[in-house]
Amino acid sequence: MTEVTDVAGQDPIKVMVVDDHPMWRDAVARDLDASGFAVVATAGDGEQAVRRARAAAPDVLVLDLNLPAKPGVQVCKELVATNPALRVLVLSASGEHADVLEAVKSGATGYLLKSASTEELIDAVRRTAVGDPVFTPGLAGLVLGEYRRLASEPAPAAGADEPKAPQLTDRETEVLRLVAKGLSYKQIAERLVISHRTVQNHVQNTLGKLQLHNRVELVRYAIERGLDEA
Repeated sequence: MTEVTDVAGQDPIKVMVVDDHPMWRDAVARDLDASGFAVVATAGDGEQAVRRARAAAPDVLVLDLNLPAKPGVQVCKELVATNPALRVLVLSASGEHADVLEAVKSGATGYLLKSASTEELIDAVRRTAVGDPVFTPGLAGLVLGEYRRLASEPAPAAGADEPKAPQLTDRETEVLRLVAKGLSYKQIAERLVISHRTVQNHVQNTLGKLQLHNRVELVRYAIERGLDEA
């Protein structure tokens, strides 16, 4: 078995699985462990999930939405608020648009239906770990549409002493434009003929410069400035 390592290529990616069905939870954890991930914790309800995630510090949280004690979206919101670096992949039986959008707004990086194959799940967790948005086919367009709707809402008035927007490099702006168009990091790397790692670095640098926390905020920022139409 080959370990699936983090961005630095050293430590195995740490994953936590949260689902209230023991057989499903154990099967997902077993499949991920067999594929080289380090499954550092599991949980069967929302409150347990928050406690154990804070103690185990996973890189990726594979999260069901329908949980006892505390719903999955609340778990996601609380954990991402205290640790913006946490990547959350929702793994749900529901493909309802309202559930997908609520999950993304709560901080989820991606959304996969439980009908996905084991191979699709493993690939999704791997991509989620590096910040790529992963959605069951058909849901990515829904999320991008919601970004555009949010971006069309009036922004709060800027204060007179508000600092100017930070200057991005030409390459960072180029990457940001493609992010706003909904391209994955892999697609951006292929389009610009650069490495996947370089794309990640540009996105992280841009997030830092703009003082944003995640890709949801980044896409909204880009769409507000019309970069998705450029």
